[in-house]
Amino acid sequence: MEWKKLLCDERMRNYKSSGAGDFRTEYEKDYHRIIGSASFRRLQDKTQVFPLDNSDFIRTRLTHSLEVSSFAKSLGQNISKRLLMEGIDPEFLPEYQNVPGDILQCAGLLHDMGNPPFGHFGETAIRDWFRTNLSRISYERKNGEVQLLSEILTEQMRQDFFSIEGNAQALRLVARLHYLVDENGMNLTKALLGAVIKYPASSLEIKKNAHIRYKKMGYYYAERELFADLQESLGTFGNRHPLAFVLEAADDIAYKTADIEDAVKKGCLSYGELAAELKQAAEKLPKNQRESFDKMRESLERKYERAKQRGLKQPGVNAVQNWTVYIQGWMINAATDSFIRNYHELMAGTYGAHGEDLLTGTDGEAMMEALGDIAYRYAFQIKPILKLEIAAQSVLDFLLEHFVQAVLYYDTKKDMTQVQRKMMALVSDNYKAIYHRFADEADASPLSEEEKEREKLYLRLLLVTDHICGMTDSHAKRLYQELNGID
Repeated sequence: MEWKKLLCDERMRNYKSSGAGDFRTEYEKDYHRIIGSASFRRLQDKTQVFPLDNSDFIRTRLTHSLEVSSFAKSLGQNISKRLLMEGIDPEFLPEYQNVPGDILQCAGLLHDMGNPPFGHFGETAIRDWFRTNLSRISYERKNGEVQLLSEILTEQMRQDFFSIEGNAQALRLVARLHYLVDENGMNLTKALLGAVIKYPASSLEIKKNAHIRYKKMGYYYAERELFADLQESLGTFGNRHPLAFVLEAADDIAYKTADIEDAVKKGCLSYGELAAELKQAAEKLPKNQRESFDKMRESLERKYERAKQRGLKQPGVNAVQNWTVYIQGWMINAATDSFIRNYHELMAGTYGAHGEDLLTGTDGEAMMEALGDIAYRYAFQIKPILKLEIAAQSVLDFLLEHFVQAVLYYDTKKDMTQVQRKMMALVSDNYKAIYHRFADEADASPLSEEEKEREKLYLRLLLVTDHICGMTDSHAKRLYQELNGID
């Protein structure tokens, strides 16, 4: 791969600058499009860890995305400077210095934009619903034959719904659903779209314990032509964009430190418990990993003693908040060093062959793993969260059942019930406009009538997942209550 292509500032729909006085780069224009979008604003009411939390302190997807954006930009700046200072790649030109940071800043803002309500549990709930119900719901075809949805859809179409993924939905959202002018969504630069594709694989290519790019689905069947265009324009051809590794590192650093801080602030985890857990984790490490881990762990203890000397009312909370900032800086340096150390493998597309990320093999890897394990046990597996996730399952199951039933015969000659018509009236007009745009394209294609019918059914089912994934936590809960007559 080469930077001349990887930093491609073309768009799916290119246009001339609206005025001679606009001196912004194409990536700066991307930034303004993102922060001005309704999809970005909705992140303020989407779960990071604690659903529907009333605290002003606890992070949402919006505040998390801002943190990821900041870390990603810092990493991009560090890496660019190192590449130029150390002369690692003569094809990375001086005029490229600010570009990776600008792209990554934007990528951090939109990386979670496709996540459904109720966090990662929402993804699981939607996948489970389709796995259970695609083989249950019947559909009457144009020829009068009645078949199950699972029998009509192709294998890739089925797997798309069985593998619903926030990253793939984010690509679909910004490149299709954010309807401003046409079907190109926000019409962002190709370099930015490429950096956001964390897993350059279809739902049929998912493989566990393989190259990291096959870990999850990165794009829907509906975006196959967009994906192919990006691969050719960027010169990635099935490989991860190198900046996708950087974005992933920024995301990991942000959420693994923030989850600990939020858990302490919520009272799920105390300073004493965190210190004891870290000490126990250190004792299990081999000697070659122990030194850096102990240095980080002892920093937490020193910050706690300093907070006590200052007479703070909550020295443990203060110590953890200061410590997470320290850990973030450590991890940014570790990820930067890793990118430079593995540069040629990253550019060749071979890095990640065994599932490794930028923090694998660094002096920060053990700490990141420990923080993830502690957060899981103290924050994600507590009763209030489990109860909320069970409630979220009921909300999503209800919405999926009713919207899928409503959409089955939408835009067909078969009669719909009044309730189904009313359900469809609740679906975003923008999303319906995109459906019609691509349904018309299918009608005009050389496909057989049977294939056209299948393609449009698939697009209608996507219309449901688009609508539900676009909901905030509060909106999904409120709509569920309203449709069930609950005050």
